[in-house]
Amino acid sequence: MAQPSNDRHTFPPDLDQQVVLLPNRFEACVPTGLQAKSVKHPAAGPSARVRTHPLRQVVVLEFAGRLIDLVADLDKAVQLALADGPRAVVCDLSGVLDGSELGALDALAKAGRHVRDWPGIPVAVACPDPRTRQALRVHPLGGHLIVKASVPLAISAVLATAIPVVEWRRLAPHPTAPRASRDFIARTLLDWGMGRLIPSASLVVSELVTNSTIDAGTDVELSVAWYLGALRLTVRDNSPDLPRQRFSRFDQNGRGLSAVSGLSRSFGVLPTAENGKVVWAVLYAARPRPSTSPRREPPATTKQRLIPRSLPKVENP
Repeated sequence: MAQPSNDRHTFPPDLDQQVVLLPNRFEACVPTGLQAKSVKHPAAGPSARVRTHPLRQVVVLEFAGRLIDLVADLDKAVQLALADGPRAVVCDLSGVLDGSELGALDALAKAGRHVRDWPGIPVAVACPDPRTRQALRVHPLGGHLIVKASVPLAISAVLATAIPVVEWRRLAPHPTAPRASRDFIARTLLDWGMGRLIPSASLVVSELVTNSTIDAGTDVELSVAWYLGALRLTVRDNSPDLPRQRFSRFDQNGRGLSAVSGLSRSFGVLPTAENGKVVWAVLYAARPRPSTSPRREPPATTKQRLIPRSLPKVENP
């Protein structure tokens, strides 16, 4: 068997919450994109920097400096990467110093909450320090992370996880968008043999789309994904403004976002690199039957999406 390379940037050859209280607008986050970028912070010792290396559908986030100075940037960078819906996210800590600091380890382990609440996209940590790896594995939140000694091992591990079943639709900011989103969810869940979830999933997605089309006024990307007993609904738009509590006509009880929270096992918001947001909700869902329909590709979006999209825009009825 060939020995793995010592170069940490040599990769395997076969690689082709309930409602959260947030500020009115997202803070500026670490930029990500197809080219590696960096952010510097005043810190003792080596400068802290974050560099992003998309590798096909796996996003590798490279960090260097003192871990205590990096954890905030790391969490923001992970959120930005997750919002683009990659196959997986790998945090490369090969260049990190003082990884055993207690406060830094606890903050790093909290990245596991994204995997717990946002199922289907694994997050891995590549760290050569065995003490750091062990501390992450025994942490209640760090246990949700894949922890490996090197980037190649981490990438191999995330690619070995199950792949979610995903369907996408793009909607124009039109009053009929909520109805179109409900129709899309109903057709998808019927195709997956999950018709019993249509009432709750339709209510949730209708409320999310209603907020997006009214407040953002931009095109909306809607996705529904099933992964190991969880149904993930996401609505992406190009506005950083957070969703508001409102009464939609579809929600006859007038509960709005309270209904979304009540029907979801977790619910939250992710910022995007294009100064927009992804609002998401996750519902409990039993295993669907295999679908016989051809899988549709996700829609083309703005310039910094990780995977080329080719699906044309779907007009509302």
